[in-house]
Amino acid sequence: MTEKIALFPGSFDPFTLGHLNTVTRAAKMFDKVIVAIVTNTSKRPLFTAKEKKRLVAASIAHLDNVEVILHEEGLTVHIAENLGAEVLIRGIRNITDYEYEKNIAHMNARLAPNIETLFLLADPAYANISSSVIKEIAKFEGDVSPFVPQSVNEALEKKYRDRHIGC
Repeated sequence: MTEKIALFPGSFDPFTLGHLNTVTRAAKMFDKVIVAIVTNTSKRPLFTAKEKKRLVAASIAHLDNVEVILHEEGLTVHIAENLGAEVLIRGIRNITDYEYEKNIAHMNARLAPNIETLFLLADPAYANISSSVIKEIAKFEGDVSPFVPQSVNEALEKKYRDRHIGC
């Protein structure tokens, strides 16, 4: 029997409880889930790829069938093919996410017809959480602990504290 592998790609800058909820749910559906930290060329990251990998790994350590990889170049569908993943996992919070992800899913289907995209609707508790909003709150010393794993919260506090000290 073939192992069912899913790929959950994202920039995860930072990894939120919404991301964790999505990967936890996916882990129940697949034999193996690979979280791929990919580069989003349209964003300027707060954390380095290695920092993100460490933070995601700490957040998913309790999930036996989930691993984290770095993939800083290349198309997501090529990553999936190279890893033997048949499914791309995408979290959807709202209609804006849906429209954006639908267009990417259609293009991915043209590039790699053997790879399916599975949309998981965000749990309502996490539907308003986005990495960019988390960074904005943290930058101005707001409490983001209800929205991110503890290790991510600590890393955000340190990152912004160090930036303020360097001013």
